[in-house]
Amino acid sequence: MEMESIRELQAYGYAFASFVFAMILYGYIYHLYTSKKKGGKDYEKYSKMALNDSIEDSPVEKIEPSNEDKEER
Repeated sequence: MEMESIRELQAYGYAFASFVFAMILYGYIYHLYTSKKKGGKDYEKYSKMALNDSIEDSPVEKIEPSNEDKEER
């Protein structure tokens, strides 16, 4: 009888953990798309880095030197 209650507890724990991780995943996806709509970073551009990783490919985003870097030159 003891073993059955442990298995039942494990099953409830597994179901609860699956639900929590699914909610975290959907929350993260929601965050990415709302961030993109608000004008934040477009993380889909960064996924293309795995496909376009040749040295001749253009960078994902251009980094402009800050004012401090310009003054040092």
